[in-house]
Amino acid sequence: MDGAVMGDMAPLMFLGLVAFLLLGYPVAFALAANGLLFAGIGIAAGHFDLSLLQALPERVYGIVANPTLLAIPFFAFMGLILERSGMAEDLLDTIGQLFGSVRGGLAYAVILVGGLLAATTGVVAATVIAMGLISMPVMLRHGYDKRLAAGVIAASGTLAQIVPPSLVLIVLADQLGASVGDMYKGALLPGALLVGLYLAYVFAVTLFRPLAAPALPASARTLHGTALLLRVLTTLLPPLALIFLVLGTIFIGIATPTEGGAMGAAGALLLALARGRLSRLQLTQAMDSTTRLTTFVIFILIGSTLFTLVFRGLDGDVWVEHLFNQLPGGVLGFLVAVNLLVFVLAFFLDFFEIAFIVVPLVGPIATKLGIDPIWFGVMLAVNMQTAFMHPPFGFALFYLKSVAPKSIRTGDIYRGAIPFLVIQLIMVAVVLGIPQVVLRNTPPDASSVIDIPLDVDPDTGYLPAEWR
Repeated sequence: MDGAVMGDMAPLMFLGLVAFLLLGYPVAFALAANGLLFAGIGIAAGHFDLSLLQALPERVYGIVANPTLLAIPFFAFMGLILERSGMAEDLLDTIGQLFGSVRGGLAYAVILVGGLLAATTGVVAATVIAMGLISMPVMLRHGYDKRLAAGVIAASGTLAQIVPPSLVLIVLADQLGASVGDMYKGALLPGALLVGLYLAYVFAVTLFRPLAAPALPASARTLHGTALLLRVLTTLLPPLALIFLVLGTIFIGIATPTEGGAMGAAGALLLALARGRLSRLQLTQAMDSTTRLTTFVIFILIGSTLFTLVFRGLDGDVWVEHLFNQLPGGVLGFLVAVNLLVFVLAFFLDFFEIAFIVVPLVGPIATKLGIDPIWFGVMLAVNMQTAFMHPPFGFALFYLKSVAPKSIRTGDIYRGAIPFLVIQLIMVAVVLGIPQVVLRNTPPDASSVIDIPLDVDPDTGYLPAEWR
């Protein structure tokens, strides 16, 4: 078969995947069915080597035996147990009492609790739903603007996407062949900066629109002095201890991410037992949801493996590389194009689906160009976070709408999400423009990626000839 025909089959295969997805088929089965369909077409036309499919059983076994992916059910289970133990409610009440005397105090509390929950649960849906059920009625009762309240809750819930132990960071590390622990370290500062930017936005709102975020009245602030201090210590110390147990042991090298996740799951069970809020029904529901999520991830990964295997067998990787090589701006142009692609796909696809479809296609190109995988992965994770805030398809917006009072219209949630979506895009630009935000803990030579975008042909503005 000549290269031109194979090159034509690769874009047709990609368009076939888009067609399957638009028809509403589940992503995992769309990926697998599309791969088998084009493998059959390629074999019948003599354009695909059947022997390549012999690698599929070994790849599937490698997926289910991958110890890194075992961290996903552990962290998911930990998050679901904590969400059902009432930790979010206790944290919101305590921090709300602490900041209630200042304008925007409840909004500050929601953002800070969102960051703490993100660092202990790593599950966006659980965080958004819990925060929506608990804080939305309280914020509305005390006169908060509906759009601000909706935006703060949705945005704080999406912090679970980027703040370790984020599940998507585990998937990205696996897809890019990077260390999960290093990915967690790289994402820590961007996650903290996002929290800071959210707080800064609320502060700006209190300056220019003070009635949109009033302080709590004295009658609502029931804890003072020693009682408030005791409440802060007893409420904040357990989740902070769990954060150290999970992330601290991973960062200092005592535990692997999988071991850290197992300790976190055990710690969550102990916290729930200590609160007297662990019933058989809650445990069963958490185990059922964890099984569903894990199965969802594994099936998508198997489908994407089959799709990628056939796609590369049809020289799809060469086609994708050629597309990106034609972009002006060298590596910088490549990074901007990838981020734009992820941003657009986030309107329609879940972050897991983007990670399993896009990353296997662009990851090898990034590696070939010498781009640090940790920086690349964290950049994509921050970008994928926007998937949860995109009107009209943002999943966080759907989660919030499902639990919001009837007085909150869908348009209120959309308008409230837009400022925080802009903040997330600013964070993507910060990570792209200042790699040391992610790579501050890496050896000096690992950050040489900063110099790569300048390495383009001065006459054409394209990548050097050896990359084309």
